[in-house]
Amino acid sequence: MIDNKNTIEKKNSGKLEFKKYFKASTIVKNIPFILFVSSLAIIYIFIGHYADGLTRKISKLEKSVKELEYEYKCVKSEVIYRSKFSELSKVVEPMGLKELKAPPVLLVDSSKEKK
Repeated sequence: MIDNKNTIEKKNSGKLEFKKYFKASTIVKNIPFILFVSSLAIIYIFIGHYADGLTRKISKLEKSVKELEYEYKCVKSEVIYRSKFSELSKVVEPMGLKELKAPPVLLVDSSKEKK
């Protein structure tokens, strides 16, 4: 019997301590702390959402950079191919331009030689 009373008293004392923390005066006293913790939680959630948005934005930009890099390489290889001498001669032949067979003539200013 005595053991039952002790266990009941211990259980009741635990409940009384729990009720002690939820009195109106205790809650009012701790409102600044509760607001502080709540604001930290809101900031933490905001930062998480912001990080997710940045991650999505970064992945889109990486994809765009890869596409632009591919396009750059394709255009560069096309320019190199078209700038070959054989390709240039094929392009300008319909215009009437042909490769020179004789070396070009060097023009010399005779007035500068006399001085």
